[in-house]
Amino acid sequence: MGSSDRLFGRKRTVHEIFGGGFVADVILWRNKDFTLQIVILIVAVWTMFEISGYTFLSFISNVLLLLFTILFLWAKSSAIFYRPSPYVPRLHVSEETMIKIASAIHRSVNGVLFVFEEIAMGRDTRKFIQVAVTLLVITILGSQFDAVSLCYICIFLVLIVPAFYEIYEVDIDNYALNGYRKLMQFYTGVHDASFNKIVQWRSKMKSS
Repeated sequence: MGSSDRLFGRKRTVHEIFGGGFVADVILWRNKDFTLQIVILIVAVWTMFEISGYTFLSFISNVLLLLFTILFLWAKSSAIFYRPSPYVPRLHVSEETMIKIASAIHRSVNGVLFVFEEIAMGRDTRKFIQVAVTLLVITILGSQFDAVSLCYICIFLVLIVPAFYEIYEVDIDNYALNGYRKLMQFYTGVHDASFNKIVQWRSKMKSS
């Protein structure tokens, strides 16, 4: 199938879009055992939060408190009883890593600003429709779920939607492209009708 017949005119496969490595294999269920473990872990964590009433912040704080207490008492007791101290690797983020992170953030922010400029100036109808639909979906989901539940839903969607799309890629692309063409025809008709009315109104204003 050519790039013109694919959704958003993409040239890469779904696996390549997600990097083509281990992460892509997990998301697309090519590493089924590991993906299933992630799903079970997410369900267990979500169930724990819902039943215990824990908030995410309090859970992280308690885990860190328990970890630091164990390591501290272990280190102290090892000096008293002449036992090996706990091995703690040196935690350090290199300057090169921080530069890469900053560069990635810089590119992402500029990309968002570029899309905003394209939409604000009316240059790209396709981007406007994509952004509008995305924001509408986020608004609907945000009004129905809290932030934590929304995170769980997003993770499940990442693990389900791409794999489902890869299986039925041809059918989904055909339906989506047909729907997009009809939407563009509707948009063109509304735009032309509105523009003609504005031209007629301005002509009447000038003549009067």
